[in-house]
Amino acid sequence: MSRRRRFPAVDYADPSAPPPLRFPERRFSPIRNIGVRIAVALAALAFTTVIVYTEQGCYQDRGEIGGLSWIDSFYYATVSLSTTGYGDITPICESSRLVNALVITPLRFLFLIVLVGTTIEVLTRRTREQVRSNRWRNRVKDHTVIIGYGVKGRAAASSLRDSGTPASDIVVVASVKAAVDEATRDGFVGVVGDGRREEVLTDAAVQRASRIVVATDEDDTSILVTLTARRLAPDAVIVAAVRESQNADILRQSGANTVIPTAESAGRLMGLSLVSSAAGEIMEDLLDSGRGLEVIERDITRTELGLSPGDLDARGQIVLAVIRAGVTHRFDTDSISRLESGDRLVVIRHNSDER
Repeated sequence: MSRRRRFPAVDYADPSAPPPLRFPERRFSPIRNIGVRIAVALAALAFTTVIVYTEQGCYQDRGEIGGLSWIDSFYYATVSLSTTGYGDITPICESSRLVNALVITPLRFLFLIVLVGTTIEVLTRRTREQVRSNRWRNRVKDHTVIIGYGVKGRAAASSLRDSGTPASDIVVVASVKAAVDEATRDGFVGVVGDGRREEVLTDAAVQRASRIVVATDEDDTSILVTLTARRLAPDAVIVAAVRESQNADILRQSGANTVIPTAESAGRLMGLSLVSSAAGEIMEDLLDSGRGLEVIERDITRTELGLSPGDLDARGQIVLAVIRAGVTHRFDTDSISRLESGDRLVVIRHNSDER
């Protein structure tokens, strides 16, 4: 096996460390954030200035009642909203004092929040992320966990989403923060951490997952991740990628249901394309879930009950296998003559067909 690759560990004891669970979110540029805050502050100043100028007869300036100009009103609004409060201009009527208490005071709070918006935003974001994390952990079930978000992990996530799996039901685990940020931009939930660590997989609720994809870059890492995932989720379906085929048996013994030899599969596809370009194009089409043909597993429909697998060929779908009572019957065995209730089919069809 190849030399183990070391990943940077996440310090979970450090309160300043970013939370391991990350969710997709809308991102705004710093210029837009600053512009919005300046606009809110100016709107609060303008509104307060208009209120003071409208009720100028209820204000005194150094003992002189009324006669406030726009500049005086703007000055009072500024020192009032900023809580400076020099006291040279003061409200003297009950109505103006009531407006100060019920209108200008809330505007003062808004103005201060805008001024210290960065601190408030950080605290609000952390609180919101904690609430979302707790709510997500309480409800998540039968989801898919993808460990590793390189080329293989991204392709697996994209294929699942194209096949109808909601993005919110896909959790990506990666030790590199940039990879998790990319996953959240793609709409998936992300967990920052090393997939070999049990606490990281627990953060991804892997014990309640129904499907697990191990798509790390090193075979020894994949073996350790598979062992940990199988211990936490004994009933989950685990699909793992392996670079070298001699490690496939070790991955199966570690708990993987299916092992994909990525390097050799790519080599076989290249060789097939050289021998037969048409066959290579068809295989490439089947592997690309976004266009052309696709291979899917589905339940039989009511109209297909009693039909033979061959009868579906006329409907534009080629049956590769029939799954009955958990046993897979391939098309070359001729063991299934008629479709029954509860059967599932593995078919080749055009991806524009109704799902």
